[in-house]
Amino acid sequence: MTHHEITELVEYNYWARDRVLDAVKPLSAEQYAKPMGNSFPSIRDSLVHIYAAEFVWNMRWTGISPTSLITAEQHPDLAGLIAAWSELEHQIRSFVAHAGADPHGIDHEIEYTLMNGATGRSSLRQMVQHVANHGSYHRGQITTMLRQLGAAPPSSLDLITFFREQGSLVRTDL
Repeated sequence: MTHHEITELVEYNYWARDRVLDAVKPLSAEQYAKPMGNSFPSIRDSLVHIYAAEFVWNMRWTGISPTSLITAEQHPDLAGLIAAWSELEHQIRSFVAHAGADPHGIDHEIEYTLMNGATGRSSLRQMVQHVANHGSYHRGQITTMLRQLGAAPPSSLDLITFFREQGSLVRTDL
């Protein structure tokens, strides 16, 4: 995987996130926080979890290992979460962009401490792939919860849809 492909994965992650946020914006505060019996109780809790995981990985990339996740109580409304996530997105995009200038690049391994106290070590490439995959998993759950509420689901979150909309071409010279 190249630096360009990792950057493209980050682009996809935020493109898909924005589609989910657009689908969530019309919800009432009650619908947004309604317990739905999923991995995380509500759409709010699921969104905050995705944000919190991105926050933890970004901190680990900068040498800090948080010991707990951000909670839904810290971001009770969608507008506040969007504002915080926008800032985090900027930080992540900047970090990944600068990773291309690192002599070790995206395969540079970063050591960190897991929340249970164990030591972890992963390449930036693996961690960015995890962040995108983790977000995709929970965005799918949010799509289901939106449907259960009778709300419109987000527009397609498929990676191929992203590529088509971005005008990315499949290389045929490989």
